[in-house]
Amino acid sequence: MELLKDIPLELDVDALLDTPGMGGRNTAFEKALRSLVATVRSTARPKILYKVSYVDGRSDSQVTIDGVQFESGILSKNLRTVERVFPYVVTAGRELETITVEKGDMVRAFCLDALKERVLEEALRHFEQHIQRQFAPGTLAHMNPGSLKDWPISQQPALFSLFGDVEGFVGVRLKESHLMDPIKSVSGIYFPTEIDFKSCRLCTRHPCMKRRAPYDPELAANFRGS
Repeated sequence: MELLKDIPLELDVDALLDTPGMGGRNTAFEKALRSLVATVRSTARPKILYKVSYVDGRSDSQVTIDGVQFESGILSKNLRTVERVFPYVVTAGRELETITVEKGDMVRAFCLDALKERVLEEALRHFEQHIQRQFAPGTLAHMNPGSLKDWPISQQPALFSLFGDVEGFVGVRLKESHLMDPIKSVSGIYFPTEIDFKSCRLCTRHPCMKRRAPYDPELAANFRGS
């Protein structure tokens, strides 16, 4: 098991302003972002908890990793020829919860949330680069409990059990709903792949602000027929 804590943060405000939904430049959004970024950069302590794990067994609807059984036909198919995988929990850090905004200041609250999200994104990017440097797995894909009906969020405790005391290591706990606290956290499994797999390509949910790829009915049919 590995813990990564010294994660560099860029937090490029100009790039963030150019993303859809941020209100553009020369607006109240830009003013709020620029006033918050230094505080977020100095406060944030993102963390990455991961391990190198191995597939013990698989069936059409299940896969066993390090002795822990997961219920997911799609995950099982993705790991059909895979032996080594990288389970993880990545968080923007509980420290960011100490930053507050004045009640009713919706613009500043929105911008703070966007910066927290960017911290999480940069931590994930750092994690992917770390895996490539350390293990050279080739093309990577990942799945997250709750991102698809086939692998529901109720599988979170099984994933967390691979690590033991996740809250002690990185400050992330599971609520009764199986959502993570702090909310700017993500868990899942990275694995080598020969196809461009993204859970979004199997999901019909629309609209979705976090969509990373369009729905692919052909790919979805392929997984349903597996």
